[in-house]
Amino acid sequence: MRADRSRVGALLTASLMLLTGCAAMPSSGDVQPIEGQRRTEADAHVRVFGVPPEPGEHPLQIVRGFLEATTSDESEYETARKYLTESTAKEWDPFAGTTVVSGGPEVPAGGALPGNGGEGYTVEVTGKQIALVDGKNAYAPRDDGFLATFRLVKQSGQWRIDQLPDGLVLGEADFERIYRSVNTYYFAALGPEAGDVRGGRNVLVSDPVYLRRHVDPVTETVRALLQGPTDWLRPVVTSAFPTGVHLASRQQLALDDSGGLDVELAGVEEKKPLRVEHTQCARMASQLLHTVDHQSSTRVKHVTLRDAGGSELCGLGREAAQEYAPGLLGGLPASAAAASSSYYLDQDRRLVELSEDEKTGAPVAGPFGTGRLPMRHIAVSRDEKTTAGVSLDGGKLYVAPLEKGTSFGQPSVSSAGKSENGERLTGPSWDGLGDLWVADQNPDEPRLLRLRAGTGTPQEVRVRGLGDGRVQALKVAADGVRIALLVRAGDRTTLQLGRVERERAADGEPSATVTGLRDIAPQLENVVAVSWAGGSRLVVVGKEFGGVQQVRVMSTDGSPGTPAKLPGVNEIESIAATEDETKPLLADSAEGIVRLPPDGDWLQVAEEGHAPVYPG
Repeated sequence: MRADRSRVGALLTASLMLLTGCAAMPSSGDVQPIEGQRRTEADAHVRVFGVPPEPGEHPLQIVRGFLEATTSDESEYETARKYLTESTAKEWDPFAGTTVVSGGPEVPAGGALPGNGGEGYTVEVTGKQIALVDGKNAYAPRDDGFLATFRLVKQSGQWRIDQLPDGLVLGEADFERIYRSVNTYYFAALGPEAGDVRGGRNVLVSDPVYLRRHVDPVTETVRALLQGPTDWLRPVVTSAFPTGVHLASRQQLALDDSGGLDVELAGVEEKKPLRVEHTQCARMASQLLHTVDHQSSTRVKHVTLRDAGGSELCGLGREAAQEYAPGLLGGLPASAAAASSSYYLDQDRRLVELSEDEKTGAPVAGPFGTGRLPMRHIAVSRDEKTTAGVSLDGGKLYVAPLEKGTSFGQPSVSSAGKSENGERLTGPSWDGLGDLWVADQNPDEPRLLRLRAGTGTPQEVRVRGLGDGRVQALKVAADGVRIALLVRAGDRTTLQLGRVERERAADGEPSATVTGLRDIAPQLENVVAVSWAGGSRLVVVGKEFGGVQQVRVMSTDGSPGTPAKLPGVNEIESIAATEDETKPLLADSAEGIVRLPPDGDWLQVAEEGHAPVYPG
């Protein structure tokens, strides 16, 4: 009966909103990327409200009613607090975190246990935990059992919850309805290498968080940005906002009719005016503009920052904000710098270039296009001037320009691995700073290596937390501070995301260390391929336990992307995407080289071919 009443409340609210004609369809506007989950105007009008407890309900009903009430869209969970004793209602912190369980939290009929001395009851809540969102709104996948206990006592003759864990427990469907993924943006901390590339101090990195859809979305998005980066990303990014800066009181932020956003900020000392120099203020405004712009249903055209007294600190328009666009490296955002061409190895293991309007590729200029030295893996630099390739036996890495009249020199890296199958070099990957990365899978000496600017002596990169695992494949993000690794340990290959921390070594030379490894696809038993597909999106090919191969879109925090699954194709061995989400996917499959355009299905490009790549 309670669930029926709750559903009726939601349906009545939705119906009233539709009858009043609140939703509107824009007739014009820019094409927007599908980075994360976008809020639509219709989303904002579907509201769910809780149902308060009824007199005489027993402990199991009270706990079930409380859990149901926490799925409402009330800003402070006013109805849910009515299930708690007066003192507990004041102390309970629903914002401490959110546990997501498969199906929903269960309150077993036999889970109500009398308290000691016959006073009160303890009620168990169980489930299979699939994710945890912490107090800073950061999502992390989990695969654990869940058990929480609620203690109930009688207050004024009615059962009420007296003790319970802080935070929320939500079923997967309720979580997806209530929360949305939002990319907040911070600047990459490239350390001593920030000056190696134009715009290296203004590289914005996306940091996804989960926020409630229907509770003041723009204000909560800005608050999340000001709160600072999530704990995992914090070591490799910085924020232009001074420590302790927060929204001035009583603001409810929204875009005005012209797409402008006006924000008042207060410092740690409320009574003192906030003072920042113009360059820093412009960087602050760029973080805010791109963060709100990538989750709003309309484009942000201008941001004005003010102090708590209303005095203008600075303003930043959309055009000027492109100087700080996400993916900025070499003076261009990733979406603009991404090439219109893709590449793959043909049946003769030559490197061929494939433009979007072409059905077959043509050999590139330079030694990689001749086929004289067949290749197993390939990577084209982001400026498309240089190529790195691993020989067919997996033993040697060559680097050469894409120019006529050039030839192979000596190999840049050699592996002493005994077997061609999984014991020599992985495919290489270029980051946005122009550095080349490759891993040697030699069981006797496994190493992750970096060649700065693609030349010189390879520098070994320590991978903390790797244990007995070996890197089987890697893809470095354009921003240079995140790296996706396929790690083989035992009979499983998992997808691990790591931070690239850059500092200066004792000899004064720049060095890098991979830290913070986390398994972002624990539900997959065997991952065979991965590629970056946006600021916080990865395309992943793998199998669930006992399942068939799937192509998935995932966020860097391990949450499902948009869309979560893509059409499948037989026996994919490698996959290629680009940060420009308008470009098609490419895959090496049993059908040859195939291409998946946005909103389309797989099409064959070449009956025979291998190792498709985009620059990077």
